[in-house]
Amino acid sequence: MFKLDNKQSDFEKSLNMLYNRPGYPPEIEKGVAAIIDDVRTNGNAALFKYALQFDKVVLTEANMRVSAEELQEAGKMVSLADKRAIKAAIKNVQTFARAGIPQDWKFSPREGVVLGEKFTPMDRVGVYIPGGTAPLCSTVIHTAAIAKSAGVKEIVAVTPASSEGKVHPAVLYAMKLAGVTEIYKLGGVYGIAAMAYGTESIRKVEKIVGPGNAYVTAAKKLVYGQVAIDMVAGPSEIMVIADESADKSFVAADMLSQAEHGSGLEQAVLVTTCGKLYEEIEAEILRQRDLLKRQATIDKVLANGTFIIKVDNLSQAAEIASKYAPEHIELQVKRPRALAPKIKSAGAIFLGSWTPEPIGDFCAGPSHVLPTAGSGKYFGGLSVEGFFRRSSLVEYTKSAIAEEAQYAHRFAMMEGLDGHGRSATIRVKNFKG
Repeated sequence: MFKLDNKQSDFEKSLNMLYNRPGYPPEIEKGVAAIIDDVRTNGNAALFKYALQFDKVVLTEANMRVSAEELQEAGKMVSLADKRAIKAAIKNVQTFARAGIPQDWKFSPREGVVLGEKFTPMDRVGVYIPGGTAPLCSTVIHTAAIAKSAGVKEIVAVTPASSEGKVHPAVLYAMKLAGVTEIYKLGGVYGIAAMAYGTESIRKVEKIVGPGNAYVTAAKKLVYGQVAIDMVAGPSEIMVIADESADKSFVAADMLSQAEHGSGLEQAVLVTTCGKLYEEIEAEILRQRDLLKRQATIDKVLANGTFIIKVDNLSQAAEIASKYAPEHIELQVKRPRALAPKIKSAGAIFLGSWTPEPIGDFCAGPSHVLPTAGSGKYFGGLSVEGFFRRSSLVEYTKSAIAEEAQYAHRFAMMEGLDGHGRSATIRVKNFKG
């Protein structure tokens, strides 16, 4: 763990180590590009090859797509308690999503002119559901269930299968309830490529969303333009701002919740005004670490990605947070609502000690697909709006174009585009320009 005190002479320099965390190693793009090109060229044959190479599973045209029988069987294997949790999360996420559905609008800013926007759901989107280190059935809900709320008709999910050709039953159950219409047993880069370009058995999608490891992230970046994507994200991260009112056991538990994700490149950051918490939190983190299962992964994060930072006041804490732009930030302070406006960039803000970040991961409502590695300065998290096409609406009457054709003509002359100008002035009799 790295301990930083703002009284240290190298404090600002040390903070740069925090701010400049990597997304994914750029050198992996060459290998990723080769796989994408192979799938684009050879279709199903490439998918079967990479399924065997990377996931140790034998796929064919007959078993690549999850069948109705497999979905039915999966439903029988999920406990009633797990089903209740999945149903509750879908309800909460879709309620939030429906509240944010963009509405068509128009107005008349000048006589004879009507302007506005219309929103149309996408027809076919793809969701990537990781399955390597954990069966992320929550990610199904935080992607597909939102797309369903937007009115997307075809929702394609890809997720890696086990060597026996099976997908975790809770993942399949969540997919069925969330509105997924096609499920393919494809993982990693080759799954992204299949959705982006299509194969003999899979039609291409319009947009790909969902988190993944560094290779999945690189693949999404490389297919951007062929399809839309949600964002280019990196390993998960959490920042906690805490004052003397914070419970150290809560703070430690929340930091460890992100350290267990799997890559070992995650970050967990505490920024505190409380000297007692600053001194005691390391021991509390280590105590709770011994209670958890994924200790090997956690230990990597504790060694390389855990920061404990002491500051004088909450304004300074907010300044550090805004520069860091965390994926998740918790405000475990006396007056979290007063502090929240000072956080200028973050994927999701969790207010108060009774709002742990994992509640957002699972069932609060907003999507847990969020910007990381500082990209929260210019990206927002996945939302229902991301599944709509936005079109502007422009309508002029004869009298309105007669009034404004002169402006179009002048711009056309300035830019050397006389065809543009003529398109406007041909509609106006006796135009003199």
